Amino acid sequence: MVLPKNVARFNRVVTNRITKPFADKLPGFGILIHRGRKSGREFRTPLNLFRTEDGFVVALTYGSDADWVRNVLAAGGAEVVTRGNKYRVQDPELVHDEARRPMPMGVRQFLGLVGVTDFLMLKRE
Repeated sequence: MVLPKNVARFNRVVTNRITKPFADKLPGFGILIHRGRKSGREFRTPLNLFRTEDGFVVALTYGSDADWVRNVLAAGGAEVVTRGNKYRVQDPELVHDEARRPMPMGVRQFLGLVGVTDFLMLKRE
């Protein structure tokens, strides 16, 4: 189960505008800078993301067909701004893990409540 499309639409229009000013500064948040597959336009998407040994992981709460996910997969990478630092990320990989192992424990429990089992792994260059 992933969150409904109307929640995604609300977040894109309301929540993202509220969180953008601080998403690149707080732990567990970041801004993903990516280009549109068709338009080539730059997008800045605020996300919950977490560090891994070699990069970052993002829970796909709206599924792997979200535009930003498809953009990053098509481009083979993007940039992440988190806690005041900018990183180039590459080799995006979709991972399905019912145990939600890529995520921190508290986040893992919340994702279990909403049924999220898909993640995007991003490696730092």
